[in-house]
Amino acid sequence: MSTIAVNAITDASGGSTTSINGITPNAYNTVGKNLVINGAMQIAQRGTSETGITTNGYHTCDRWLNNINALGTWTSEQSTDAPDGFSNSLKLSCTTADASPAAADYVIVQHRIEGQMCQQLAKGTASAKSVTVSFWVKCNKTGDMQVDLFDNDNSRIIGNTVTINTADTWEKKTITFAGDTTGALDNDNNFSLMIEWWLDSGADWSSGTTPTTWQSNAIADRNAGGTLALGDSTSNYINITGVQLEVGESATEFEHRPYPLELALCQRYYQICRAYGGTRQLVGLGYGYDADDIFGLYHLTVPLRSNSPTMSYDGVCLFLASTVDTNTIVFGLNQLPSVNHTVITINVDNTGSPAIGARDCIAYGFTGSTTTNYIDVDAEL
Repeated sequence: MSTIAVNAITDASGGSTTSINGITPNAYNTVGKNLVINGAMQIAQRGTSETGITTNGYHTCDRWLNNINALGTWTSEQSTDAPDGFSNSLKLSCTTADASPAAADYVIVQHRIEGQMCQQLAKGTASAKSVTVSFWVKCNKTGDMQVDLFDNDNSRIIGNTVTINTADTWEKKTITFAGDTTGALDNDNNFSLMIEWWLDSGADWSSGTTPTTWQSNAIADRNAGGTLALGDSTSNYINITGVQLEVGESATEFEHRPYPLELALCQRYYQICRAYGGTRQLVGLGYGYDADDIFGLYHLTVPLRSNSPTMSYDGVCLFLASTVDTNTIVFGLNQLPSVNHTVITINVDNTGSPAIGARDCIAYGFTGSTTTNYIDVDAEL
């Protein structure tokens, strides 16, 4: 007699699941369920700490935007303070307080997602699916924090609040948002959907009503239920980790991706090459076009989200024969579509000496060992 072993028996609607040996598997506990990248805050290519933050930007943990408008000064860290099962968290600390923010001021933590990553939500159709956001949070203050989903393509929003019950203690929070039958998300590589955690704001953002059902965006509703006011004291901080956004009406166990996979997912949006020891560290090769211009190639680790990234550098020099030519380098970007966004052509303006001969082979890279020398490319949303 043959025996068939099964992990679970699920009805045709994907709902209830039969218990096996006292364990009830979750139908949605699958690889790739988490739409959030770097939800465990493992990747911090830009660095593990940045101080003096007063404006918008990606500062430490990859894919996590600190959106700040004139409300205090902050330090962002990739912290090692984390709940069991996690190694890191994103920590924001207030270093210059603003206890009376102007009406238009705010401090928000945001995670932005491409439209083509969200098609499974069936948003804007009669089959629109509910989604659940879950995360761990630790804060020195108790109170309510508003968490919103924002549809950037159609300017629509839904939100709710979670309560931080105990100060200085890790707590897990879960919010389920209904599916939205209005406004389909664009199927492209641009910013379509955002999760946002409101830490503080002025009256412009908090004078309305928390939008617990999908509606057109109303600024006054974005933080209507928030009471934390984390900008009011330099003693204030918040840590967040274990963030997951998944289809379904309940939270499942956090999807821990292998570190190399999580890094590659982050590098789709940002990549950095740093100097690490030694001299004449090769970054790329090129050739002389004339005495002043060089064309070179910069190879990417993974394909970028966009074929129009920004690029910056520090401490990069040309290597010409046996001479290190410390020229001023100007990057002019042109993507090579034939290689699927994995190679960037670089135009280097040679303002130093010696002059470059036409067709001379050129190498470029770092001449020192300091980690402040870098080349990076940025295709963030």
